Amino acid sequence: MKGSVCHELETGLPAAEVWEVYGGFLVAQLLPQLVPEVFSKVELVEGDGGVGSVLHVVFAPGAHRGEFMKEKFIKIDNENYIKEAEVIEGGFLDQGFKKYVVRIEIIGKTENSSVLRSTIKFEAEDASKASSVSTGGLAAIAEAVTKYMREQRSSAEPEQVPRQTSDEETF
Repeated sequence: MKGSVCHELETGLPAAEVWEVYGGFLVAQLLPQLVPEVFSKVELVEGDGGVGSVLHVVFAPGAHRGEFMKEKFIKIDNENYIKEAEVIEGGFLDQGFKKYVVRIEIIGKTENSSVLRSTIKFEAEDASKASSVSTGGLAAIAEAVTKYMREQRSSAEPEQVPRQTSDEETF
């Protein structure tokens, strides 16, 4: 059985800024810090973060995704802000899936706003597996990364200090 599920999140951030995090290896490096209840460790084991690169993802105990998975970047489109990664070992493949691909799209809405669309495309040996596919993990990642980016952005902006006036200026 083949299928797909999708999640969208309004980021409140420019698409190019969101892509800076999602387009390469940076998002993977942030995951154990931002979502420690799901990810213990993510490491690049092959490649440079581009197409063909392989990540070794170790899940946190109790994350209900198995112990680990390896995923390979199969598409990175820097013009249209699209990235696809396919699970090539462990994880969902150990849970009865023949194919499991995560597609991330950053869609610009306005100059300062974008939508992060996360899609899971899967093929399962057994139709009953389809009901176990959820975008909950991708939603948690998207929310955590977006929150982190907003916090980084606000801490990088200079503080607005109110101008104090003297009594002479008020007259």
